Amino acid sequence: MPKPYHDSGNPRALPSIRRRLAAMLYESLLLLGVLSLSFMVPHLILGVIFQISAPGVVLLLHVALVLGIYFVWYWTHGGQTLAMQTWKLKLTTPDGRVPTLRFLVLRYLLAWPSLLFYGAGIVWAVFDRDRQFLHDRLSGTRIVFTHTGQPI
Repeated sequence: MPKPYHDSGNPRALPSIRRRLAAMLYESLLLLGVLSLSFMVPHLILGVIFQISAPGVVLLLHVALVLGIYFVWYWTHGGQTLAMQTWKLKLTTPDGRVPTLRFLVLRYLLAWPSLLFYGAGIVWAVFDRDRQFLHDRLSGTRIVFTHTGQPI
């Protein structure tokens, strides 16, 4: 397990929980569009041409796969999703390096229980000294603030 990182010399490098939650809200709005497009084409084809609908478990796997590709692709190409770019957040390792694919996939997979258990992994950030979510702690990643202006 990676050792905890605490940057007391630069508190602005650690984004506020408010900023992180705002980025999550914005990300969810962007993901509505991504999921709409990714569902429309294959499911319209299945429904209109073949007149069948996919079982619920297939739809859940479809969502997990599309979201996984979205997040991991953006994190491997600059460490930021569209919402993270807007809110000046970046995903790194505790020592500031670019996370490997293994860490990114692990972070994505650990984020699901973190969110599904009533946001317990998100609430963790309130008590964490570096304001990191539980899935960041467990996956060896961290979110940093990339802008030196006024924090929100």
